[in-house]
Amino acid sequence: MVCAKLKPAVSGLQEEFPGQVKALNLDATTPEAKKAIQELGFKSHGLVIRSTDGKVLFKQPDHAVNLDDARKAITEILGRQN
Repeated sequence: MVCAKLKPAVSGLQEEFPGQVKALNLDATTPEAKKAIQELGFKSHGLVIRSTDGKVLFKQPDHAVNLDDARKAITEILGRQN
């Protein structure tokens, strides 16, 4: 399973990859999220795809989020797991 942390507008990825993707929307203003944002190299927010053990597999910072690129990355990641 891939865990994708997404903004509400893109949380439909969970429905596109049923049973394979878990989409979470996180509040980027919490102290924990601010630390994660800094560690990921984001300015204020972004999209992160993690493995079930938390390893970052794909990320897009701030306003550079591209859903087509995220879909492609998810497809490739899931293909490697099969």
